[in-house]
Amino acid sequence: MSANLKYLSLGILVFQTTSLVLTMRYSRTLKEEGPRYLSSTAVVVAELLKIMACILLVYKDSKCSLRALNRILHDEILNKPMETLKLAIPSGIYTLQNNLLYVALSNLDAATYQVTYQLKILTTALFSVSMLSKKLGVYQWLSLVILMTGVAFVQWPSDSQELDSKQLSAGSQFVGLMAVLTACFSSGFAGVYFEKILKETKQSVWIRNIQLGFFGSIFGLMGVYIYDGELVSKNGFFQGYNRLTWIVVILQALGGLVIAAVIKYADNILKGFATSLSIILSTLISYFWLQDFVTSLKQ
Repeated sequence: MSANLKYLSLGILVFQTTSLVLTMRYSRTLKEEGPRYLSSTAVVVAELLKIMACILLVYKDSKCSLRALNRILHDEILNKPMETLKLAIPSGIYTLQNNLLYVALSNLDAATYQVTYQLKILTTALFSVSMLSKKLGVYQWLSLVILMTGVAFVQWPSDSQELDSKQLSAGSQFVGLMAVLTACFSSGFAGVYFEKILKETKQSVWIRNIQLGFFGSIFGLMGVYIYDGELVSKNGFFQGYNRLTWIVVILQALGGLVIAAVIKYADNILKGFATSLSIILSTLISYFWLQDFVTSLKQ
């Protein structure tokens, strides 16, 4: 049973990662009449959906008892304010990261984004060494160097780069690159910090996700008010939302749950293989379907 859950969670992770990148890229570059949906509101809605899903999972673990659910939420969240506040830091960083991913995919093709975003493996390794005192072997450090070299080649300018940049429907590649690099650092730090918290406490992953979602919603609403307050007051919170937007939001909310399931039923090595498969699928679909990724064999 556990083996089936392991491969099922990995399969869902591949589907979720690939689908999110491609649909988010498509939704941010699709030209439609009327205002485009606000990425800041999409982040908030995704956090709220994640909270609802986690509450349902805790309810299921509580043998579908509302009384037991209320007791668990009260004891694990309200009665442990300091434990809950620990999640404010990674939650704020994750909220920033989610907004940056929208910026990145508004300015980079899906394949380039997927490969560049793998630098989070490097930042995660560095933060793991410094914060968790983990030790990496020679081959692991060599793998990180190869990863950095590969990302550098992806970003290396080619003869077709000038033409490609003109075909991008929004912004510049530099803005997208800075957004994804910042997301890599925030992802590395927040991920290791969250791992440290999970190892130091006995609370369930679903309770921790509820706490993350709570603070993420607060930080997200602050971002909506600061950056898009005028647009929201003018056109509404759900301006520009359509079926594709809701698919993006649901996939983003699903991401946190899938990662938690992978950590529970599989391991980080298999997670890496799933991510690699997602990169291949994203590149193929970006090339053949979205047609926003141009391969080059020579400079």
